[in-house]
Amino acid sequence: MQNLLITGGAGFIGSNFIHHLLETRPSYVIVNLDKLTYAGNLENLEGVAGNPRYHFVKGDICDQGLVESIVKQHKIDSIVNFAAESHVDRSILGTAPFIQTNFLGTHVLLEVVKDLSVSRFLQVSTDEVYGSAPASSKFTEESLLNPSSPYAASKASADLLALSYFRTFGTPVVITRCSNNYGPYQFPEKLIPLMISNAVNDLPLPIYGDGLQIRDWIDVRDHCAALDLVLRSGRLGEIYNISAEDERKNLSVVRLILKKMGKPESLISFVLDRPGHDRRYAISAAKIKDELGWSPRTSFDEGLESTVDWYLRHQSWWESIRSGEYKEYYRRMYEKR
Repeated sequence: MQNLLITGGAGFIGSNFIHHLLETRPSYVIVNLDKLTYAGNLENLEGVAGNPRYHFVKGDICDQGLVESIVKQHKIDSIVNFAAESHVDRSILGTAPFIQTNFLGTHVLLEVVKDLSVSRFLQVSTDEVYGSAPASSKFTEESLLNPSSPYAASKASADLLALSYFRTFGTPVVITRCSNNYGPYQFPEKLIPLMISNAVNDLPLPIYGDGLQIRDWIDVRDHCAALDLVLRSGRLGEIYNISAEDERKNLSVVRLILKKMGKPESLISFVLDRPGHDRRYAISAAKIKDELGWSPRTSFDEGLESTVDWYLRHQSWWESIRSGEYKEYYRRMYEKR
């Protein structure tokens, strides 16, 4: 039996990871701690709500007393930290929540792991900590950190803090940095679900700048399988890049979505680029492949096909999100550009 605390488990990647573990690890008991901010949605986990191996706690990772009580009550032996403010655009609009959750929240979790002798802490990070990749190379785990946005800087800071706890206190830390995810339950402010949901309603598809920014894409299911492997077998104190190493221009991705949906490219609308927009993300997954034997199983074309199909079949899920606060955010980000 293994008792896991998953923080931010009602979000996109966190909820997919919980589904993955409950389906593949029958001995695991999972406690999901989530603040349920705008991107946290318990509808993502409706299918497991009655599972006796799953428990939900609404709360903030910055509440050290709450985290300590969960660890003690449920005899938690591992923590996986997904809890984060994660959207670059929102970090430009307001930086404080990113510092609070991504850095100070990680500090609280590290203190609890250290003081209560939790056996493993997996910090889920991002390739954005490396900044924009030069055209001729990919970042490795040894590459220097060069974050461009407040979001990326808050994640880079948390990574460094986690590594310092390993080196100073022997805290059992392992870090993963993943490329751009796509798949079910992704909040519709991100590129792929935003394009799908706008195209369904024949709304303009806003693309920053010239749309030639390059992103390195991975199906969220492949990411979850990699996280599961690192959690069980990754070396403490190490960083593992996770990537399908499938680079695509944003404009090419949008055109492919429109083609799959039978929608015209005339829906594409170029808008003013965002400040500090990284031109290319590209990371090497050689380390996790060589050390742990992981490799992605889903091609981008197959994964995008199933993602488009999921959003078309779950229109009520994302339509309920695209109201209220989301409408105001969308207006600020795109309609005035």
